Amino acid sequence: MATITTRDGTNVFYKAWGAKDAQSIVFHHGWPLSADDWDSQMLFFLSQGYRVIAFDRRGHGRSDQTDTGNDMDTYASDTTELVNVLDLKDAVHIGHSTGGGVVARYVARAESGRVAKAVLMGAVTPLMLQTSANPEGTPKEVFDGFRNALAVNRAQFFKDVPAGPFYGFNRDDAEVSQGLIDNWWRQGMEGGAKAQYDSIEAFSETDFTDDLQAITIPVLVMHGEDDQIVPIAASAHKAVKLLPNGTLKTYPDLSHGMFATHPDRINADLLEFIQAS
Repeated sequence: MATITTRDGTNVFYKAWGAKDAQSIVFHHGWPLSADDWDSQMLFFLSQGYRVIAFDRRGHGRSDQTDTGNDMDTYASDTTELVNVLDLKDAVHIGHSTGGGVVARYVARAESGRVAKAVLMGAVTPLMLQTSANPEGTPKEVFDGFRNALAVNRAQFFKDVPAGPFYGFNRDDAEVSQGLIDNWWRQGMEGGAKAQYDSIEAFSETDFTDDLQAITIPVLVMHGEDDQIVPIAASAHKAVKLLPNGTLKTYPDLSHGMFATHPDRINADLLEFIQAS
């Protein structure tokens, strides 16, 4: 397996397909998953002539099951180290959910010339947690419930999430895919419980307001209007107003995991954004 070793000795798994001289697209997965969540997108964009790269964040997938560094600053630092090792320039960074937060934190601090465009898809930006200044956010008790469910019976919790709200399979008219549910469970159980537990605080309590305001490159904000995991009112609608060069595209009736349930539609919109001058 291809890995890099970060400055604190953590081995981070990645996969990179395509010609090294092609424009690179880097995919950042959501919690508690892995690079495999982007299989449909990686195959599609590879067929379009791009170099496609995805990696398992520390503590997730095939990367080391760290008990430290499971925070947004470290995730962004790990991304910087991967980008430097692969010497990526003018790359497009696409982040889903927690991965969207990582993209925001990384891109805001990235070396000039490293990033051409970014996509925040179902992203946790600018802040998920409900506060007095963010009344549209999700109450802390919900995230405490996540932590408790993970600690008590992670295996069952990781069946309930994809079978229910993640893909919108709890909706009456949903076309349920057992394969997606099983694959979600497989990816989640491959990661480390401690890292996944810590990441709940990272994705729910990190404020990305300053990061979004600092990003000057073009950013596409994509969000399902029926997202039950990251409600659109507290995320995409606010994030696009903070971005100096942001564009919002929403999808009626689509869920948090819309790129997996509707890959053809999402891939086409991603390609249009990437190819636009």
